[in-house]
Amino acid sequence: MKIARVTGTVTATAKDEKLGGVPLVIVDVEDGAGNVLEKSMVAANVGAAGTGDTVLVTTGSAARLPTAIAGMAIDASVIAIVDHLELSN
Repeated sequence: MKIARVTGTVTATAKDEKLGGVPLVIVDVEDGAGNVLEKSMVAANVGAAGTGDTVLVTTGSAARLPTAIAGMAIDASVIAIVDHLELSN
């Protein structure tokens, strides 16, 4: 899993029919201190996150495991909204 921040949404009207109804968001992958490591990754938003939310993103084959998107052509999924993040020294 990766820590990321939702920075926007994606609207794609022409897409694989299996993706109909799957909300897509743009996320920036961050380190624990909020520094951007990877910009503008598109992820399926199964966690119902909104712009500005800190989220957990899973990628690769694990991204297709959540029930709502099982077996779809998805490479990244928002699977949780982070309530609290604490770094130890």
